[in-house]
Amino acid sequence: MMLQRVVAKPRRQALRGAGYLFHAQSCSSLSMTEELFLDAAEYGNVPEVRRMLEELPGLNINCVNYMGQNALQLAVSNEHLEVTKLLLRKKDLARIGDALLLAISKGYVRIVEAILSHQAFADGQRLINSPSQVDTHDDFFAYDEDGTLFSHDITPIILASQCQEYEIVHILLMKGARIERPHDYFCQCRNCSEQQRHDSFSHSQSRINAYKGLASPAYLSLSNEDPVMAALELSNELAVLANIEKEFKNDYKKLSMQCKDFVVGLLDLCQNTEEVEAILNGDTESCKSSETFGRQNLIRLKLAIKYEVKKFVAHPNCQQQLLSIWYENLSGLRQQTTAVKILLVLGVAVGLPVLAFMYWIAPSSKLGKLMCGPFLKFVAHAASFIIFLCLLVLNAADRFEGPSLLPNMTTHDHPLQLFRMKTTPFTWMEILIISWVIGKICEECRDIWSQDLREYISEPWNLLDFSILAIFMTSFMARLMAFWHAYSAQCYVDKHYTNLTNMTLPFEIQYFQLARIYWIPSDPQLISEGLYAVAVVLSFSRIAYILPANESFGPLQISLGRTVKDIFKFMVIFITVFVAFMVGMFNLYSYYLGAKHNDAFTTIEESFKTLFWAIFGLSEVKSVVLNIDHKFIENIGYVLYGVYNIIMVIVLLNMLIAMFNSSFQEIEDDSDVEWKFARAKLWFSYFEHGGTLPVPFNLVPSPKSVVSFLQGTRELLWDVPQGKIKENSNDETELNELRQQEDLSVETLLCPTRHEKIMNRLIKRYILKARRDKDNDEVNEGELKEIKQDISSLRYELLEMGNHEMETLKQLIRQLDEVMHVQQKQS
Repeated sequence: MMLQRVVAKPRRQALRGAGYLFHAQSCSSLSMTEELFLDAAEYGNVPEVRRMLEELPGLNINCVNYMGQNALQLAVSNEHLEVTKLLLRKKDLARIGDALLLAISKGYVRIVEAILSHQAFADGQRLINSPSQVDTHDDFFAYDEDGTLFSHDITPIILASQCQEYEIVHILLMKGARIERPHDYFCQCRNCSEQQRHDSFSHSQSRINAYKGLASPAYLSLSNEDPVMAALELSNELAVLANIEKEFKNDYKKLSMQCKDFVVGLLDLCQNTEEVEAILNGDTESCKSSETFGRQNLIRLKLAIKYEVKKFVAHPNCQQQLLSIWYENLSGLRQQTTAVKILLVLGVAVGLPVLAFMYWIAPSSKLGKLMCGPFLKFVAHAASFIIFLCLLVLNAADRFEGPSLLPNMTTHDHPLQLFRMKTTPFTWMEILIISWVIGKICEECRDIWSQDLREYISEPWNLLDFSILAIFMTSFMARLMAFWHAYSAQCYVDKHYTNLTNMTLPFEIQYFQLARIYWIPSDPQLISEGLYAVAVVLSFSRIAYILPANESFGPLQISLGRTVKDIFKFMVIFITVFVAFMVGMFNLYSYYLGAKHNDAFTTIEESFKTLFWAIFGLSEVKSVVLNIDHKFIENIGYVLYGVYNIIMVIVLLNMLIAMFNSSFQEIEDDSDVEWKFARAKLWFSYFEHGGTLPVPFNLVPSPKSVVSFLQGTRELLWDVPQGKIKENSNDETELNELRQQEDLSVETLLCPTRHEKIMNRLIKRYILKARRDKDNDEVNEGELKEIKQDISSLRYELLEMGNHEMETLKQLIRQLDEVMHVQQKQS
């Protein structure tokens, strides 16, 4: 025994040499026996620990060293399982909770199991409560500032999840441990308010620690029946929190990305189409309305697109599944060349009226089913839009070589006809355009009805469509108003006059005889023409919506969209600087109207024009020159105008160009993922059933739509009192149904569905891969340390055996001496 103490003592002193930095408060009160006890526990001297526990009943087993660690913590930190078991047999053992957290942090599964078998965890409440929730008079945790390595809001399940210890997480979950989801950030409940008021930083840290556990792949995979749905929703929640809690933005963004990577990792492990469909569709067996007419609902993919999980959507397994749906009923078209696809598009465009009529009368025929396919539906809608753009061009074809009527000229068909009756009526081309616009309005109303309004507004293309349609309709209304005024004036003339030659008409009637140059600026027809021009420009920009269908133009369209966002960000600084110099220059030169080289800066309008065109180098330096000898004002003007050009042209414009380059490079570096994500969004808009007939053919109700409308009306009128309302099968309804499915029932546990079996298989595959990766990444130093500890424990055991054998040998020698002594006496 003395040999053991001699060997162990120098190593102990080497570690305690730094104890003076902590004032050695604990060590100064330790007795020699307690120090030897801590030494034995730390170095795994099982015989010595057993002897001291058995022979020294007054031994303080909760004594701590200079670092505030007791024997149990020292044994756990050095992975001495036998010593830990010996200590756990003793009553009144303190800091068992700290020892459990320590074992979890180091991944010692066997020690965790040994500690969890302690009677302190019999009720299971210890696994749920964190140190901050436990009674402070309890010695289950250390509450001094240096007695524990972990935050007081850490629970065993949170720590195991953060450390990615799958086996420990499974053990804790089987014992009923769960991570409580933090309340909403703006929650004003009593508990949240008290924690926020008492220590706001600690409250935020506790939320982050909880989310770190929830976002752990170990917890996501083992605690959720549908880990894909849970990970997608949690990633979005964390992304929202990143924008709310700016102080911890990077932490939340990292956790959000961790959830997305988990979903991508599951998809990467799929080995057949059935497993891919299980991830993309969810549990289709428990939701009877999940598939319609045999097409997948892809509810998980909808969620991934909504939450912009781009790597998941752009994954090859997901893209292959989307491609098979895209060419539904046209599987042979995938292998065709681009020329064949172009010929098909042209054929659909030319025969669009015939195809629409055939679908109208026979939607369930073979041709009708082909028209319902996503690819042909896209081609039909794209062809309809191209025809609409052609109508916009042809509407101005009569003015390509110049107008036949100059602004100062008038014309009429008969003597009593007013000039404005020649300009205000709609032409047949404009009537076709109006029909296209009305059809598009019906289509947008259907989209708003089938989607959530907030989801509709969140899509930029929907806002562009709304703007185009609103401007078109305002233009048509202004044109109709101009026609109505002209028609009213014409009726007045027809009623009161038989000949307009040399007749003096009232001014309100004579106005409609005037040439264009005499029209007032607020004339409805002028407003209509201006709005129509803006709508035409925006309509042509709408063609960018279909560009992601092509691999070459898709990334360019994405880069263009990103630069538009950069421009909006840049406009805040730009407008601030621009308005500052515009008002300043106006205040300087507003008193010199007529006394300058030109009218620049003398009015707000002139100040705006001068500074705006100065950005492009089209303003003169003489704009600040005065015709009178006020050199001070003129020099101030030179300085301000020069500073403006330096800031605006050299600094801000170059900063905008740098922003453009950064955005373009960001897209270019990940162009494949960005393009596939944008293409998936485009494809998905044509996966939904309905909306097969393109504009303007959708204005004519088909028999199928009439029957559906009558059925819906009957259900609304007769089934509502009986409570048999059929809910709308939109995305939010499906999501709510799938969230309700997460509650495990007894029947589900006894008879798992096909989806659950597939997900269990994928989760097992994911855990095995995670373990394999962890084993490959582990550093050999940890293994060497473990070997050293085992050797140290073995050494103490060998020493104990040697001492025991030595004592036995001494007894045998003593007995032999006694026998020989007795024999000598007898002889």
